[in-house]
Amino acid sequence: MNAIRFCRVVIALSVMTTALTACGEDTSSSAITAAERVAAVTTGPAAGALVVAGGNISDPAIVARFIELAGGPGASIVVVPTAAEGDFNNLDWDILQPFRDAGATNLTVLHTRDPAEANTEVFVAPLKSARGVWFTGGRQWRIADSYLGTLAEVEFRAVLDRGGVIGGSSAGATIQGSYLARGDTHTNTVMMGDHEQGFAYISNVAIDQHVLVRNRQFDLIEIIEAHPELLGLGIDENTAIVVTGNEFEVIGQGYVAVYDHDRIVGPNGQFYFLMPGDRFDLKSRQPLRPDDDSEPFAVIRTGDWSSANGNDSND
Repeated sequence: MNAIRFCRVVIALSVMTTALTACGEDTSSSAITAAERVAAVTTGPAAGALVVAGGNISDPAIVARFIELAGGPGASIVVVPTAAEGDFNNLDWDILQPFRDAGATNLTVLHTRDPAEANTEVFVAPLKSARGVWFTGGRQWRIADSYLGTLAEVEFRAVLDRGGVIGGSSAGATIQGSYLARGDTHTNTVMMGDHEQGFAYISNVAIDQHVLVRNRQFDLIEIIEAHPELLGLGIDENTAIVVTGNEFEVIGQGYVAVYDHDRIVGPNGQFYFLMPGDRFDLKSRQPLRPDDDSEPFAVIRTGDWSSANGNDSND
């Protein structure tokens, strides 16, 4: 109960400071004002890099890229299994094995369910020298309950600030966004649940995972319709985005779905796909496929979803 109460306080403060809603009448899909929507620019980290993976990683290039960005096999890497259910000592997989297989030799496991412990110097000591932090899969609200608003959260971001890398898969991907998709404590099928605040390593974004394998490609639409200022990123399994500055590259074996309330695909489509090798500018929300003259993104046009739905109803 204390952890849940703690997280709710942080969520309330975040809603106040980011002003995701506005007062007064509103006839659109969200209460955000036009000025606030324009001001809500999506940006990546000012320093360091992110590896945001969609779950069930089998492509060794994803973990290898994370280790490379951390500084190589000897770099200090902290693995955080808090999203998983139960005690990490009893998990049915070796959480460090993928990193060992990729050559990493300086690995530390860091875990607590108690935000008071996460707020101590003793707990965060391994983070002080870390060059990489990896959040495993599970349920993202467990990460939020344990670390939001604590000294641990400060030290996680400090890894980025000194040029390190933060990565994560599945729940460890979603927590890196500003809006916490599937953050409900009761079920992972509720998109807008009782936890809505992530670590915001990418601002004004909601991140989903396991997208195509679990037929989740339509689920982020609910969040973007409610919060049209957000960018939605749906990452498939065995796929990741590598974020440096305000740009990311898709790596791995699958696809990334992009949801932008101000972009329509074809007559009234609400998302489009990026493939491995594609790049994306977070700030301008523009996709790029290098060395491809087929103009794969020519079907994307400017216009909000409400106008697309209106056009559809007149057909």
